[in-house]
Amino acid sequence: MLKRTPLYQRHTALGARMIDFGGWEMPVQYSGLMAEHQAVRNSAGLFDISHMGRFSISGHDAQRFLQYVVTCDISGLSVGQSSYGLLCNDQGGIIDDVFVYCLPSEYLVVVNASNREKDWNWLQRRSTGFDVDMQDLSDRWAMLALQGPQAEALFCNSPTMQHTGLETLPFHEIALFGFFGVNGLIARTGYTGEDGFEIFCDAHRAELVWDALLALGPPDSVLPCGLGARDSTRFEACLALYGNEISEATNPYEARLGWVVKLDKGDFIGSTALREIKAAGVERKLVGFELAERGVARGGYLIHDLSGQPVGHVTTGMPSPTLNKPLGMGYVPTALSTEGSEFHVIIREKPVRARVVKMPFYKPRYKR
Repeated sequence: MLKRTPLYQRHTALGARMIDFGGWEMPVQYSGLMAEHQAVRNSAGLFDISHMGRFSISGHDAQRFLQYVVTCDISGLSVGQSSYGLLCNDQGGIIDDVFVYCLPSEYLVVVNASNREKDWNWLQRRSTGFDVDMQDLSDRWAMLALQGPQAEALFCNSPTMQHTGLETLPFHEIALFGFFGVNGLIARTGYTGEDGFEIFCDAHRAELVWDALLALGPPDSVLPCGLGARDSTRFEACLALYGNEISEATNPYEARLGWVVKLDKGDFIGSTALREIKAAGVERKLVGFELAERGVARGGYLIHDLSGQPVGHVTTGMPSPTLNKPLGMGYVPTALSTEGSEFHVIIREKPVRARVVKMPFYKPRYKR
């Protein structure tokens, strides 16, 4: 049986096309990928992301424990701040990418839906010897994402907002707000390359909040968006997707995520291996590319060098809805990772020339 979020009935009532996503029955699109993508880029789109995992970590050793299991340095986080980081195994492979939010009496760790059980069990095993209390809040809370350049104006101008100051919430910070008669957490974080908010509330209030967010502003100011638009928007901003750009078979340095590895904070899981990887350099790197010939690169397609030798693979590829050109990301040897380097993507058994371009393809418009 596929798992369902508290908003499943809302999705089907809106005519969403539902798919299996990591064991969850989730909407891939409503009105269509292009319309939903453009809503996020030009106005606001609303995503149900309740399938993601949400863990509470509290107790005397909560900070010390998280410093030990994540690559980022959370020691400097004040209440209300957050940090993006990675869980790595002892060999430096990426178990998952996570967001850590610092709350008044606990830390909130948000993990990918497909990794929820794996991450929970891994954290439980690693908690031995630490005075921590771990709770899985995933089923008790819903999580929504309102994303787009009009998200702030639409949300903040709602007459039901019970707390002024949402418009001054800094990028990557989180706070308790009242909205639509509900109390919950709102974070200025997201996964689309646009300004916006991620909203945490009790699962039994999810439908009320969903309906109220869709009703913000004039008609169609906010469109419901599915996983298709979530993927296309994050792809243009070159944000990694677990299972595509990152996995336990990849390390942070080849995935261009070395910036979230803080080796100077002290020992943590994987730090020894990561020091060695950084010192030795990586043999391959994640790159962005555009096709110089007709075709569409898809995840899993092989990459050959110009002499015809297989050298890598595509992680994600599609025609960019915003830039109107076929783009992709993939792993290639370090020697082919510089901007302007060329190689072939094998599309339907035919080599199609591609050229490495600067990432991100679309410059994020976060409010900083």
